[in-house]
Amino acid sequence: MDSAIKTAYSILNSWRKNYVKGDRKRRRPTARRLFTRAKQTLAKMEGEKLRLTVKTGEYVYLDLSKRYFSLPGEVSSAGLGEPIITPEKIHLPIHYEEDAQNSKPSVAWDFNLLSLDGFSPETGWIRIDTSKLASIHIASFEKRCSAQRKASRSKKARRVLSKYSNRERNRARKHQLEITRVIQSLCGPVGLEELKKQGMYTRSRIWNRRISRSDWRSITRILVGRLGEAKVKELDPYGSSFYCSVWVGEQRPEWGGFRVWWVRAPY
Repeated sequence: MDSAIKTAYSILNSWRKNYVKGDRKRRRPTARRLFTRAKQTLAKMEGEKLRLTVKTGEYVYLDLSKRYFSLPGEVSSAGLGEPIITPEKIHLPIHYEEDAQNSKPSVAWDFNLLSLDGFSPETGWIRIDTSKLASIHIASFEKRCSAQRKASRSKKARRVLSKYSNRERNRARKHQLEITRVIQSLCGPVGLEELKKQGMYTRSRIWNRRISRSDWRSITRILVGRLGEAKVKELDPYGSSFYCSVWVGEQRPEWGGFRVWWVRAPY
């Protein structure tokens, strides 16, 4: 029942957002594909069968012996996601730790205004260009300038300003997701600089605008959401851009045993 209510709310919220934008008509949404989602706490593996609790003392068993894949030996009931059951199939998410031999290397990343520079002894130097992400903020800033001057006197100008702000946020979010997807495909645990914009502002208006447009914290939040806090370590940025191989391979307790290589970039 809980999953049905949650799914219905999700469908209605999605329809409402699209209706406000003008992308949907007033006709109520309908679910065309029948499915049910069981809560993780109600599912349990019993040999080759998946037991689902309907109510106290009443269960439904799903036979998984005809599956086309093998389950990892270390997977238990705690490693199962929420089963999604359709009239034709059963979608069973499985969570298990990746084998140490196939694990990806740890990479430490240095945040810059127009790039992300990473290094690991296994991969060498990695540079991700973020100039397109910066250009989105620059172009949106130029468009908002004229609307901001009129926003206090005109409702139409406020609507235009809100439209530009939402457009900038959505486009920037798209590039942030692409950057985190590349980082996730290249490495396993990551080390990121714990940068704080408050200490970077100066009397230069141009410099302050560049700092305010940076997306360092947004990229960090997305990586934490995708990889988990255990695989994302925020490190002291002091010396990350100047010192050479002083910290190569060094492990420190405050870093949680995470190896970080801050080495002067060859470019």
